[in-house]
Amino acid sequence: MSRWVLGLDVGTTGVKGALIGPGGERIAEATAFHDLRSPYPGWAEEDPAEWWQGVRAVCRQLLQGRSPREIAAVGCSGMVPALVLLDLEGRVLRPSIQQNDARAVEEIDILRRTLDQEHLFAVTGGYTNQQHVGPRLMWIQRHEPEVWRQTRWVMGSYDYIVYRLTGRRSLEINWAVESGLFNIYRREWDTDLLNASGLHADLFPPVHFPSEVVGEVTPAAAEETGLAPRTPVIAGSADHVASALAAGLRENGDLLIKFGGAGDILYCLDRLETHPQLYIDFHDIPGHYLLNGCMAASGSLVKWFVVDVLGWEAVGESYRRLDEAAARVPPASEGLIVLPYFLGEKTPIFDAQARGIFFGLTLSHSRAHLFRAILEAVIYGFQHHVEVLTARGYPIRRVVATDGGVRSGLWRQIAADVLGLPVASFPDHPGSALGVAFVAGMAAGLFHDWAEIEAFVGPALWNQPDPEAHRRYQEAYRLYRRLYETLKPLFPQAAVLAPSSGSPA
Repeated sequence: MSRWVLGLDVGTTGVKGALIGPGGERIAEATAFHDLRSPYPGWAEEDPAEWWQGVRAVCRQLLQGRSPREIAAVGCSGMVPALVLLDLEGRVLRPSIQQNDARAVEEIDILRRTLDQEHLFAVTGGYTNQQHVGPRLMWIQRHEPEVWRQTRWVMGSYDYIVYRLTGRRSLEINWAVESGLFNIYRREWDTDLLNASGLHADLFPPVHFPSEVVGEVTPAAAEETGLAPRTPVIAGSADHVASALAAGLRENGDLLIKFGGAGDILYCLDRLETHPQLYIDFHDIPGHYLLNGCMAASGSLVKWFVVDVLGWEAVGESYRRLDEAAARVPPASEGLIVLPYFLGEKTPIFDAQARGIFFGLTLSHSRAHLFRAILEAVIYGFQHHVEVLTARGYPIRRVVATDGGVRSGLWRQIAADVLGLPVASFPDHPGSALGVAFVAGMAAGLFHDWAEIEAFVGPALWNQPDPEAHRRYQEAYRLYRRLYETLKPLFPQAAVLAPSSGSPA
């Protein structure tokens, strides 16, 4: 009898897996790492072949000493809306273009001028921005015509893994919702928006809700992964949505701040409402929705500083050493402010040409100051989103923090101090992989109520805000906001000096 479900998450830095069972049973977890590549300014790419290698390794590790016949279903989550282009035979034509890629500046400008932006917002819940699929596919048409000529299917990261497992092409609904081409009310592709981007609906596989079973593990995939043939596979989930579910976000006013490679901010609603400075997602829980903010660089900025700037290895000891040193630096890093727009920025400013800034540097600043200022900058970005929500009248009932960054006690405390709110964190929680495993369990009948997710959330680490630190951070935050507005006109000039963002071919 099948008694477990398996969740896979294709993240920015690795594939994570979780094997769970009823009653809050967490059987096993595993991770296989891969790299994010940025060969040109604003580019963010990955190799889908590495994702599949990671899936194979994670599945075999999770199944070691266990019968694959006991897996009732498999769910996949991942970055959204990453772009994977396949030819007629299902071969990947180029590296993926990630959700935080900012190359399509000209195409965004074209669509902003040619599309009725208010109509676009009314249909899709958003305005043209770097998150959208249309501008990036236009970029492919203009810069890589041979790739475009061969393109038969377009899908996302976790949709690609579902395809490799089942041979079935599909899209989970939140990929479509965040594409900027999908009518979120009629739940269908919008022909006018497709035409404006030179696209047609046949490029996209059928759209499914997260818990729908779209296929079964093929014999070939079973041989590679160790899974049993004919194991059901669901459509899956956007990673940030699955992470919100795994953190127990089920009620109006619940807020998640996600310390991943990118920084996600999710706010739970029981009605479909949109916001001009945020994205909208469908919750994995039917009838619930998530207002969604996304910062292009969060954990990836921290890793860049540790690996590329300092030349250290991206291991726990490196981060612990920096945490210990940065904890001795006062809040607000003695006047050092960072703008974290190293890959442009998505919400709430929607500026693909924004760039990273270190402001206020003096000879008295050390690498500990630089590191702490980076951590603070990410939380300033979270605070900006909280202001956007509260200005619209949305109350914050509770704040929950997840993902790898919350293993840092310093970063958790900075979050509480900047926001001025208690923050409940789950440093050892597998996040998206567990969330999508639970969705698979609902589809397979192992779970019967969405409230059962609470059994997996476990005890939280609480960080309470320090009033004096909060006061100091509010001063620094105001400067942070003014810096962007002051420098905004200069960012396009910096882009002119950078290497071309066109195709190297």
